[in-house]
Order: sequence, then structure tokens, then C-alpha cells
Amino acid sequence: MTNPNDPAADALKEQPFVSHLIELRDRLIRMVGAVGAIFLVLFPFANDLYQLISKPLLAVLPDGQNMIATGVISPFLAPFKLALVAAIFIAMPVILYQLWAFIAPGLYKHERRVLMPMVGSSALLFYCGALFAYLVVFPLVFQFMKLTTPVGVDMIPDITQYLEFVLTLFFAFGLAFEVPIATVILVWMGVTTPDKLKEKRPFIIVGAFCIGMLLTPPDVISQTLLAFPMWVLFEVGLFFSRIVHRQRQTRLAAEAAHPSAEDAVPGSGAQRPDAKPRGPSPAAPAALAPGEELTDFKGGPAADGLADDPGDCERFVPLSEQELDDELDLIEAEEAAREAADADEGGGLGEDDDEGLYVKDIDLKLDQVRWCRDQGLPAKARELLYEILAHGNDAQVSVARGILAEMDEKDGEPGWS
Repeated sequence: MTNPNDPAADALKEQPFVSHLIELRDRLIRMVGAVGAIFLVLFPFANDLYQLISKPLLAVLPDGQNMIATGVISPFLAPFKLALVAAIFIAMPVILYQLWAFIAPGLYKHERRVLMPMVGSSALLFYCGALFAYLVVFPLVFQFMKLTTPVGVDMIPDITQYLEFVLTLFFAFGLAFEVPIATVILVWMGVTTPDKLKEKRPFIIVGAFCIGMLLTPPDVISQTLLAFPMWVLFEVGLFFSRIVHRQRQTRLAAEAAHPSAEDAVPGSGAQRPDAKPRGPSPAAPAALAPGEELTDFKGGPAADGLADDPGDCERFVPLSEQELDDELDLIEAEEAAREAADADEGGGLGEDDDEGLYVKDIDLKLDQVRWCRDQGLPAKARELLYEILAHGNDAQVSVARGILAEMDEKDGEPGWS
């Protein structure tokens, strides 16, 4: 039996996590390398970039009047900072691609089909937001500032403060233009629906003006010019979210009726926890491997080598860590749906309330098992798991069996009991 305090065992256990860290480090190095290479190209033209970005302000200043630099190193530091930020903006497609390459192997095929266009669209929308701020917002804001300047006051902005102002607006409008992406993702994940978003439209419009107030300088022009595009982009996202919602409903219905290879967990041959079981046929059960025993549908050894029902014969496959988490999330979602249904019916106590409370108690024990595993208390975890095996429903028993099998495998035991 493996010693739980053996450093070699801990090293083997941590190896997958370390490999992910190594890959993340490589991706970050490539991001930094891309930004650095673009910065080296832009730095010799830093002053030209600053002159380009200051054109909307210089166009409204009186003839012969320029900006000033009040800091000692401001004439060097402001263009330097602008060149660095411009390098990050230009390298955004490379940064997004490296992030996508890191997370894509852990996604299902249909998830990659939906998220891949969103990654490219998010970069394009961010650039559109920054361009909208430069071409539309800056001239209007600076003209408004010129007209509201009191008599006897010269409008002579500092170059550092001006750079901070324009970068803030670039970031605010670039982020605001991501509203369609956020709307589509929320609907695609099942967090909300297009109909619910439509009902919340008045609150979203008010929220857009509040966000405009927080992200823009304290003037009504900038706030309105940010809030109105956010509202329009929300309507655009609502339109596309209806398409995504219909596709999602069609896919879920198709998976429920005809499970496909997309139900497989990425990187393994195991099925998703919400997929329909695809075990061996009752008429031709698969041969058992040496040392493997026939199990009934509850997961226990079948008496006299026979299962409770021939149609329930299947070879037991331990669930992976991700599958266990997904199964627990599925149980919690079903329980939340039952509670919502009870609330819609008036919230009164019914004949199934005792069973609902009992299921909650078993779910609480599953959470306690997870906590015991994290705290290194295997004996207590096993005691709770045996109680779940004796009193839980089919889904809870399946999760408990998977956890026991995983614990036994880590401890080097031949099987679970």
C-alpha cells in the first residue's frame, strides 16, 4: 500500500497540475515576447504616436497654443507609456490566441464552435470601441470643454494628464463595446434567457448610464456617448443571443435523444455525467477483465455473479475528478429547479417535502466528503460515503462510488468495498 506521506507519491499526484503551470508559463512568455517585440518597433516613433493621439485636443486649442509638461521626465515618460499601451493593444490578437490555445483542450467540441468566433469578435469590438472614442467622442468632449472654459482661463492641458484621460476613455469604450459578447455568453451558458433580458431592458438602460458615469470623466457628454452605444450594443447582443439560445435548445434536445461522441469528456474516453449511458447491450454483455466483477445497477457486487436486472449489467468505470464535480453540480441544479417549482406553486409543504429534505441531507454529506478529502481526513470521508451508499438515490450513489474508487486507487487498494 502506498504511504500517504511518501514525497514520491505527492510528486506523482501534483504532476498534472505542474504540467498545466508549465504550459501557462510558456503562453505568458509568448504574450510578453509579442508585446515586447511590438514595443521595440513602436518606441522610436513614440513622439509621433503622441502627436497623433493629441490631434483632437490640439484642433480646438487657440492658434499657437500647445500642451505643457509640468513633470521633469514627463516629455519622455508620456510617449514611452503611450508606446507600451499601443503595443499591448496591437498584440491583443496574439494574447487572445494564447489564452484560447491554453483553455481550448479542456472544452467540448460544441463549446469550441461557439467560443472561437467570440474570441476574435471580442478583439474586433474592443478596437471598434477605441476607434469610436477617438473619432467621435474626443472631438465632442474637447469642444464642449473649450466652450465651458471660464473667461480669463487659458486651457493648457498637461501631457501626462491628457494621456491618462484618453487611455481611460479608450479602455471604457473598448470594454463597453464587449456588451454583445457578454450577452451571448450569458445566454449560451444558461444563466439567463433572451426573454428575461428583454424584460430587464429598463434596468439595463439605467445601468448603462450608471456605468458611463463611473468609467468616464465627470461630464455629461462622455457619459451619454458611452451609455447610448452600450444600449444599442445590448440590443445587438440580444438579437444574436436568440439565435444562440435556439441552437442551444436544439443541441440539448438532440443530445438527450441521440447521445453522440461530443458527450465524451475532452482528453478522455469517459462520458459526460449528463450523457445517456451507453453500456454494453443486455443481449451481448462485454467480457470482464481479469479481476473485474459483475456489478448491479447500484454498484455493488451482484449475488452469484448475476445482476439485479440483465438490462442493468454494465462494467463499472470510476468517475474522474471533473465528472464528480459535474455530477454534484447536476444534483444541485436539479434540487434548485425543484425548489423553484415548489415556490411557484405557493411554497406550501407537500407530500414530497420529506423526501426533498432527505435529499438535501445526502447532498450535505457529499459536501462534507469533499471537505474531508481536501483536509486529508480519508477515514471520515469513507464513513460518510458508506452512509450515502446505504441511503442515497441513484445519482448520489454513483457519485459516492466514484469517490470511493478514486480514494482506493490513490491508496493502492485492489478495489473498493
